[in-house]
Parts: sequence; structure tokens; C-alpha cells
Amino acid sequence: MTWWASADDDDEPEFDESSVRVRPNRKGNKPRTKTRPDHENALTGRILSVDRGRYTVMLDEGLPTERRVTAARASELRKHAVVTGDRVDIVGDTTGAEGSLARIVRIVPRVTLLRRSADDTDAVERVIVANADQMLIVVAAANPEPRIRLVDRYLVAAYDAGVSPILCITKTDLADPAVFLSNFAGLDLPVFESRDDAMPLAEISAALVGHDTVFVGHSGVGKSTLVNALVPDAHRAVGVVNTVTGRGRHTSSSTISLRLETDAGRGWVIDTPGVRSFGLGHINTDNILKAFTDLAAIAEKCPRGCTHLPNSPDCAINEAVAAGRLGDTGKARLDSLQRLLATFAAVPAH
Repeated sequence: MTWWASADDDDEPEFDESSVRVRPNRKGNKPRTKTRPDHENALTGRILSVDRGRYTVMLDEGLPTERRVTAARASELRKHAVVTGDRVDIVGDTTGAEGSLARIVRIVPRVTLLRRSADDTDAVERVIVANADQMLIVVAAANPEPRIRLVDRYLVAAYDAGVSPILCITKTDLADPAVFLSNFAGLDLPVFESRDDAMPLAEISAALVGHDTVFVGHSGVGKSTLVNALVPDAHRAVGVVNTVTGRGRHTSSSTISLRLETDAGRGWVIDTPGVRSFGLGHINTDNILKAFTDLAAIAEKCPRGCTHLPNSPDCAINEAVAAGRLGDTGKARLDSLQRLLATFAAVPAH
């Protein structure tokens, strides 16, 4: 007998692993794990619309088995926005039957991402659409009056996203758009002119075939009217312009992808709600210059930090235009570039 042991030690019970008591899970489910399934059998589809946490997804696009499926976002994607135009992987009930619900488990890497901020001081971006490769900017020649600076902002956002812009002037029967269009003479910008009794639907459709084109425009410019003419079964609501304020009424409340069907082929029209402002708090100005490939090549000779604005010292582009080496076209393109850069330069720092 030592001080290590006592006569009572033989009375102590012996324990093993089977004696351990585990507190039961109050919810009655299995313990959570950080290991997520690979979902190797997931199907890839296109997001057509988003409505209060439910996503309409097209599967097997262009095949006899093409169908639309309603899906919800998986919990692991709760911090990731899923937007119209996204390609996503879904699992679960993918039959598309009434009352069925699939689950979005992955977002396919995006090719382009068109964004805007609430205002120029807001660095938080609002994603408008994913994977669009064209932007059709709809502007009215009158009623409401065209806003050059808003179009500039659309162009800046398009160039930043790597999306090719197109301009459509509506209501040309009310006013001559020539003065307005002169502001964009220096841009490689396709332009369509439209009026209520003569819409160039064939020409516009030809430009949209094979592309995912997002339609943007101020409220009341006739964007929804144009969408309904191009896609007859779209049934987008059409509003009128207030005769007192001269402002259009918001009619499209959500972003939706609509399929364009023509004899020459198919395309996608992505209609968006009308906006009266387009914040540029997220824009990278380097992407604006990249849209002017000829001027960008000359800009390589500019000093570091050159803004390319009219008062920028030793700017190679300004010097080339002043010397007449780029002709009238180059001068017009520089004017357009500088106006776009000035639009962003006026944005306050965050």
C-alpha cells in the first residue's frame, strides 16, 4: 500500500468507449459536414428569369428535350448572386413537371458581367445580367428628350464589361435625331433609327441573331414596345410618358431573357427595367480606352498616368490629333473618348 493507491481503488468501476454518453441532436438530423458532394450528374442550363428566390432555368436548349425548370439556390450559394443570363448546374427534380423544384448547386464561370452601382459614390455593384455579348441602347428622339450623358454611361459600362454596344433611336417621327447622333460620330457604334409606323425589325433582328443582347434604356423610350415587336409572345407591359414631368413610367419590373426566332436563326433578347440613373462606382477606366483600339495603340507612347483629357500634358493622342495625323475621324473619336473619360473623371472618390 502506497500513497498512490488506497483500499477503495478496487471498488471504482471500469469505463470503455461504449460507456460514453452522446448528447442527441435536438433537430434529429445528421451532424453537418464541410464536405460537399461533387454533383457530377448535374445538368447545365440557362437562367431565364429570377422571381423572389425562384429561378426559371432552360435545360437542353435547342434539343427535342428542351424544357423549363423551376429551381431554388442551394445553401452553399446563399452568398453568391444568381442573375439572368447565368449558366448554372442544377440537380434534383429536373423534369420541369408542375410543382417540381430543382436545386442550383454551381454557377458556371461568367464570360461577361454587366453591372451598375446605385450612384457614383457607391462601390457596391448591382449585377444586371451575365454572359451578354451585346448591349442595345434604346433612346427616344423626343418625348422623353434624349440624355447624352446617360448614353455615355451606358457606353462606359458596356466597354468595361467587354460588351459591344448598339444604339437604337426611337420616335424619329417626332424629332430629327441628327444633332443627337453627332455626339457619337467618333464611335464604332451601329445605329438604327425607328418610328412607330416604320420599325426596322428585319435589320435589328439580323444584328441580334447568334447573340445574347441586353436591352437598356430610360423609362418611356419605347424599349418594351420594341421588345414586343421583335418577340411577339413577350407580352411586356408598355407605359406612357407623363405629359407634365416628361418622364416615362416604369413598366418592366424584372430582367428576363426572351428567345428571338427568325428565318436566319435565333438569338436572345434580355429585357431590363428602365432606369433614370446609371452609377459608375465600379468602373475601370482602362477598359474605356481599350474600346478605341486605334487610339489605344497611340496611347502606349503617353507618359505614365496620362488621363488623355484635353489638358493632359504630353498626351500622345492629343498631339497626334493636333498635328492632323488622324484626320477628322480621329478628332471625332478623340472627342468621344474624352467625353467618356470626363464622365468617369467627375465621379467622386470613394
